[in-house]
Amino acid sequence: MTPVSEMLAATLAQADFHPRLPRQRRLYEAAKAAIYLQRLAAGSKLPSSRDLAGDLGIARNTVIAAFEQLAAEGYVFSVAGSGTYVADLQAMARRQRGERGARRTAVAVDTAAAIRDTPRPFEAAALSRRGAELTQFAAGTRYEIQPFAPGDPDFSSFPVKQWQRLQNRVWREGRADLLDYGQSGGYLPLRQAVTEYLRLSRSVSVSVEQVLITSGTQQSLDLCAQLLADAGDTAWVEDPCYWGARRVFQARDLHLHPVTVDEDGMALDADDLATVPRLIYVTPSHQYPTGAVMSLARRRALLEAAARRKAWILEDDYDSEFRYSGRPLASLQGLDGGNRVVYMGTFSKVLYPGIKVGYLVAPPSLVAPFQSALYDLQRPGQMMVQATLADFIALGHFTTHVRKLRHIYGARRELLRRTLLKHLGKRAGGLATISSQESGLHLVVELPDRIDDVALHALAREAGLSVNALSTYYLAPPVRKGLLVGYAYVTEEKIERYGKVLASVIRKALG
Repeated sequence: MTPVSEMLAATLAQADFHPRLPRQRRLYEAAKAAIYLQRLAAGSKLPSSRDLAGDLGIARNTVIAAFEQLAAEGYVFSVAGSGTYVADLQAMARRQRGERGARRTAVAVDTAAAIRDTPRPFEAAALSRRGAELTQFAAGTRYEIQPFAPGDPDFSSFPVKQWQRLQNRVWREGRADLLDYGQSGGYLPLRQAVTEYLRLSRSVSVSVEQVLITSGTQQSLDLCAQLLADAGDTAWVEDPCYWGARRVFQARDLHLHPVTVDEDGMALDADDLATVPRLIYVTPSHQYPTGAVMSLARRRALLEAAARRKAWILEDDYDSEFRYSGRPLASLQGLDGGNRVVYMGTFSKVLYPGIKVGYLVAPPSLVAPFQSALYDLQRPGQMMVQATLADFIALGHFTTHVRKLRHIYGARRELLRRTLLKHLGKRAGGLATISSQESGLHLVVELPDRIDDVALHALAREAGLSVNALSTYYLAPPVRKGLLVGYAYVTEEKIERYGKVLASVIRKALG
């Protein structure tokens, strides 16, 4: 046991040391106290999460969560490939008082440059308690456009010249109403185009009046959280779950109840049914991140459960355009006879992320309040972009573009599967399972439970690959380990080159 582990163990053994707090919080408090009292000196290296968990006899996820909280509040910082170090709190205080020239404590000669270039963690003094919790994940730094980044579309394929011509034409018309915020839920021709598209391609039961144009799924979810739930209400969420939805609900002080996801989607059990949710968040057509498709029986059971509890189902249909075999799956909303489903989608996955245009289909009883709140709370705007997008769809460019992307992504997905299977070899290939769902923008390489997929993610990142660890998407203790590997924003040449690198990293981890 290391000296740091012994010191923390002694603190945690004290009967009067925050006895009612969860283990994660007790460990965080013990480490924070040691840093404040300078029992852990600035620049000193902490044990790895694996070693500390073993020394203290607690789950590794507990240690990771405590470390992330400390990092979010500025008590520690991480250096890729080196470890976690205690921050210099006195130096931070001097900087806040405007004293220049304060130097950081050197950690070691061979890591000094890396530490100097590492972005500083968020400082606790600038954040509320909720802010510190929301910034733990730091998703912006984890989702850069690198080989195999999951969820990122190939926006280099976007027909820029066509879009520019349409946009220039809209601007030349000089319509004053397109310079306003927009008060009726969005540009009417775009709402009409979305209505027809959803009716034909997704079997959504919808009228033009029900469609609201938002700035994307995040805003749609936030609008639902504000209008349909109060602080402290329960939200059922898939486990594992899309991180963006989690952050929205946490920002609105909702209690998240994780519901296990298996090969047939969200699997409600007796413990889940014993709770009363106000919101239910699902991605039934292509569960994020596992890729599971919710079965018809599960869909009907979920609709019945929501009706009995008077809960609202938030259906996130984020990438339904990308199904590479068979017809697109019908929406959950199309099965709903009780008008309990709020359906939402986005153009960011199909066109380009920065367009920030999505849509929400509100049940008839919610149309008026949702339109009012969208204007009063969000001031949507972007009417010029909405008008250009309406023309883009009406002239057939959208359908052509989707068809092109579907062909490109399908080919890349198959090439990635073949490349990984080839370079994993028989032995490793027998231990790693590659998802077979023919849809979406990423696949999952599922690994044995003994594999630390977070450490594997770090090794892949050192090799220049931006894959994600499956276990980090869980709220409850993870039941599956693996890597999310994106194939949309990576060319065929890079798939072959970097696929070999990723297979090597996985093969080494499997021993």
